[in-house]
Amino acid sequence: MGFLSHLLYPWGLLLQGFAIVHFIRRRPDMYWFFIILFLGPLGALVYIFVEVIPDLGLLRQSFKVFPRRKRISELETMVRDNPSSGNYEELGDLYMDDGKLPLARAAFDKAIAARADTLDPFYRRGVCALLLGDAADALSDLERVAGKDPDYDFHRAAGLLAHAYAQTGQREKAEALFRQVTAKSTSSETYLNFAAMLASEGRNGEAREWAQKVLDKKPAMPAYLRRRERPWFRNAREMLKRLPA
Repeated sequence: MGFLSHLLYPWGLLLQGFAIVHFIRRRPDMYWFFIILFLGPLGALVYIFVEVIPDLGLLRQSFKVFPRRKRISELETMVRDNPSSGNYEELGDLYMDDGKLPLARAAFDKAIAARADTLDPFYRRGVCALLLGDAADALSDLERVAGKDPDYDFHRAAGLLAHAYAQTGQREKAEALFRQVTAKSTSSETYLNFAAMLASEGRNGEAREWAQKVLDKKPAMPAYLRRRERPWFRNAREMLKRLPA
């Protein structure tokens, strides 16, 4: 081990530094930190091969930011001359992908005002409102979508509607809908939103059960899906720490 560290110096330190930065950003299983720390460059190399290289598929999304912003700029110019529903809807989608939720919400407003007749702009406007903390305003859009297509977006529309009911104090409607959705869907987002509602009512045992269900899915998941679900696993662990046993 000492020979390897000497051989790779100073590159070994750079490998360790890179591995630790990736670990902090991605937050995989904690044992990797000790492997990187105590096995030195060898541990960092193992980590890079097992965790970093498979992550490159997810990192490809980062490279889409520049063409997306170029397209946003083009559409912002286009809608001045052609304020069509389709142009505003595409602009809203791109704003959402770029994390600009207020602008996305305004674009979907204009798409709908220009006589959009599909469910998607209503759904996305509702999601924007919910993520911006305006659950009351999200209700009508999500009710419209889930009412016409209960399975919309792999049951996410109904799951978010249940969350909006919970956020607006309609707990009975929320619980009934949460139970309908979780009978069909294993969405971590829906499980954790249901757990949060139960915890807010002091039903800590039930809340723990639903948070634990998120973690129970992990062993059976393929590696690529486990990487995508990491934020939900992290949220579930944090919720379990907060809730009394």
